[in-house]
Parts: sequence; C-alpha cells; structure tokens
Amino acid sequence: MTAAEKTLRAQVFDLLRPSDPTPGARRWRTIHLAVLAIGLLAVILLSIDELLAPPRAILRAAIWGVTVFFLLEYAARLWVAPELLHMTDASPFKARLRWATSLPGLIGLLAVTPAVMLAGGYSIIGADAASVFCILWILKLGLHAPAFGTLARVISNERAPIASVLIVFAILLMSAATGAHIAERAGQPQQFGTLPNAMWWSVVTLTTTGYGDVVPLTPIGRIIGSLLMISGIAVLALMTGVLATGFAQEERRREYLRVWDQVARVPIFTSLGVVTLSEIVGKLRTRYYPARVTVLRRGDPGDSMFFITSGEVEVRLPTGGTVRLGEGAFFGEMSLLNRQPRTASIATVKPTTLLVLYASDFYEIASHIPALAEALESEARRRRDENLERQSGGAGGSHS
Repeated sequence: MTAAEKTLRAQVFDLLRPSDPTPGARRWRTIHLAVLAIGLLAVILLSIDELLAPPRAILRAAIWGVTVFFLLEYAARLWVAPELLHMTDASPFKARLRWATSLPGLIGLLAVTPAVMLAGGYSIIGADAASVFCILWILKLGLHAPAFGTLARVISNERAPIASVLIVFAILLMSAATGAHIAERAGQPQQFGTLPNAMWWSVVTLTTTGYGDVVPLTPIGRIIGSLLMISGIAVLALMTGVLATGFAQEERRREYLRVWDQVARVPIFTSLGVVTLSEIVGKLRTRYYPARVTVLRRGDPGDSMFFITSGEVEVRLPTGGTVRLGEGAFFGEMSLLNRQPRTASIATVKPTTLLVLYASDFYEIASHIPALAEALESEARRRRDENLERQSGGAGGSHS
C-alpha cells in the first residue's frame, strides 16, 4: 500500500471516528443520523396497511437507499480498521477481522443484513418487514452514544457500592415477599399462595411501579407494603446517587484529558512545566467554531481570553487592516489585563478550536502562577508597541 493510500485511509478513519471533533466528522455524524432517521421512519410508515400505493413505492425506495448507504459505510469502516490505535501492531487482515467481530462491527453487520435479505429476494411488504428493519437499524443509535462507554466505566468503577445497593434490594425483596406470602396466602391464594407470586408483588412495590393488580388486604400485609414502598424510594435514591456521582467523576476525567490534549498544543503553556499545566487545565474550557464565525466583537467586555489549539482566526483592526493568528497563538489578553472593552473584532478563517480562560479564573491562576501572568503581560506589551508602530505608520489596531 502506498503512502498516499495510507493517508487517504487515515483521513477516512478520522471522518468516521465517533469522537473526532472536526467539522467534517460532525457533518458525517449528522448525515448518518439523518439517514438512520429516514430509514426508521420509512419502515414505521410502511407498516400502515391503509397507505396508498404511490407512498409505499417511495418508502420502499427510501429503505433500499438506506440499506445501500449502510452497506457502503460498513465496507468503509472495515477498510479503515487497521488505523485503530489498538490494532496498529496487527496485520490489516487481522485488524479487520478483530473489528468485524467486535461490538461495533457486529452492529454494523446486522445493519447491512437487510441489504443481503433484499438482494436475496426478501420483499418489503409491511409490518413484518418493518419490524425486522427497525430491530436491526435501531442498534446503530448506540454507536452515536458515547455515554454507553462511560456507563460501562462507571459501573466498573462503582461496582462495589452498586453491588451493596443490589444486595440491599435483594434482602428487601425476599423479606417482603416472604412476609406477604405468610400474611396474605390464606385470603389471596392465587396472588400470594406461592413465593414467586409474592415476589412479583414485592418487585412491583419495591420499584414504586404499583400496577395495582396485586394488593395486600390484611393489616400486616399493608404494613409490609407501606414499609416496602418507603424502602424502595430509599434504595432507588441510593442507586441514583451512586450512578450520578460516578458519571460526574467520569465526565470530569474525560474533560480533563480532552483539555490537556488541547493545552499541550499551546507553546506558552507547555513552557510552564507539567505541574503548572495540571493546575491550568481545570480552568480552561474548550470551544469549537466553524469557519467565518465572529468570536469577539469590538466593544464587547474584556472578560476572557482565548488560546488557539487548531485552526486560524483573523483580527479585524479598527482601521480596516487584518492580522491572522494560527495554532499556538492567543488573543484577548490586552482587554483582560486592562479590564477594558475589546478594541478589535476577531473571526475564524477556518474551523477552529479555542481554549477559553475567563477573567475570574485568570486572576486566580495568576496569583498561583506568576510566570503565566508575566508571559501574557510581556506579550501584551509587545503587541501594544507593535500597534503604536502601526498607528505611526497609518495603520493602528490590537489583538483585542
């Protein structure tokens, strides 16, 4: 395989990667979800028997188009599988085989199964076909939900407290079922005559669902039911707290790593050392801007500054001139330091990723990391002198 082919494969891989933040990847995900929605809507509408023949033909054509789209997507993902980080040491054949047998690969294969069925003569007729397509295609929604992976990590990280809550749930379930069985079996043998039947009532009550199909009638049974409902609220609240805390911690870790990767691209940060970086990362926020979008306007309050981690911006000076800033540069520091309104407008030239540092966080960091404040003040002085030279030459302005 030539270097050009490898580059093309890498580009396609980046486009198909679910976590890629680039505009092209985001557009691809939007198109993918739109096609999926069209396919699901088509099979749902096709299940309506009263639908006339012309709309049915359009819906069948839409389903054909979606199946071909998913087939091409599957082939592309199979081709770029060797670009996966954990498969770089494997041969292309082994990498593709591993991906094909992984969960995303199997979901992709199930999604293209309808195309094989259609090619084999399976007719799209109505409700039966619709149910098959919906079951297979709805699985692809999971590939667009990064929270599924986060959920798996949360469950793994919090397995000890989750297991404790489940044990409490089981103890309450069996205790209440046994008590209700003893108290109610004489009066309601069909509902509470066996432990499995009593457990059904216990599960419904403990989860606060309360179908009402089975209700204790004796005073003791009602007391058990009341205590079980209160216990169910407590157990569910405990489980919710464990999962919410785990999700919050996992999201903080993910955001930290994502911002760290962006911070490492800014020279002024990397020169400060790893210990200092760890303190700065928690204060920065990542922002993504498409091309030709105004980030700052002249006259806006100087309450933040920006660092460019990828892309390019254009500083539009008051006199009509422009200055372009690329990856690793920053802007907005002059208004932040002087606490004055913005003196220039700034817009993106191409899709750009910025790190935002707000004024309150900046002054907090500056009190702990004087080197960062000194570096920014030095750059601000340099730009101020540069602006004075431009003004004396007939072109004035600043980097906002």
